[in-house]
Amino acid sequence: MGKPRELWRPAFELMMPEKFTGPFLFSSPHSGRSYPRPFLELSKLDALTLRKSEDFHVDILFEGVKNMGAALLRAMFPRAYLDVNREPYELDPKMFAQALPPFANTGSLRVAGGLGTVARIVADSHEIYHEPLNVSDAIGRIEQLYMPYHRALDHCLKAMHRALGAAILVDCHSMPSMALQDEVLMRPDFIVGDRYGTSCDSALSDIAQSLLEGMGYNVQRNKPYAGGFITERYGNPANGYHALQIEVNRGLYMDEERMVQTTGFKRIKKDLEKFAADFMAEAVQIIKPRRIAAE
Repeated sequence: MGKPRELWRPAFELMMPEKFTGPFLFSSPHSGRSYPRPFLELSKLDALTLRKSEDFHVDILFEGVKNMGAALLRAMFPRAYLDVNREPYELDPKMFAQALPPFANTGSLRVAGGLGTVARIVADSHEIYHEPLNVSDAIGRIEQLYMPYHRALDHCLKAMHRALGAAILVDCHSMPSMALQDEVLMRPDFIVGDRYGTSCDSALSDIAQSLLEGMGYNVQRNKPYAGGFITERYGNPANGYHALQIEVNRGLYMDEERMVQTTGFKRIKKDLEKFAADFMAEAVQIIKPRRIAAE
């Protein structure tokens, strides 16, 4: 199999606005949708089944933010290949032909569930690989794709913080419309996650929930998705770093079996553009970052 960066050039795309209107970065770490043949040959699954773990077109739903003065970072590789919303070395020893290095986290709940940094299953519990992987393959994915993505994310947030005294990350995801067995009924339209108030000022979560509910959507806070590694790692509200996760119900905008957009896509995209504009306008009144130097 080719090296990861040979399969995905570039590993990510950072779309910058012509002019920042505030300290805002939107990220889409799970919307990568390129499945090169060398990856497919490693898998016992076809490309359509592999895509069940993908946050289908979430980057497109939020792409309008770059015209509103915010940056947008998106991964180009798929979540089924590498998940950047995990610790860098959450790895399942059962997946590999050799012993993992001692610094690997092999005991996390996410690893136990098959959804570590290199996933064992796709979202509907189908095993991905024909045979055990080489440890060097996993380390290569992490070094050549995971690390550059997080360097870009970290650099962008720190640059905003230096310039404006604050940084606000909105981590954008989608979720299956049907609840899991241990959940109740169908999922809401949106879930706002802030790690139970620890990853951002709670006023920002209140704004996000209020805006979405004002559009007529059913919104829940933190359950069942409170935020993953990205919100945990980059959210530090006491020091001016705020990280908020938004989960969009896939049933609002796509056919989840055929992985295609439905007629609801345009409406959701338009509503999310309005949400993003209103959220940014209200958030700066709460966080009150320093004025942009160019103004």
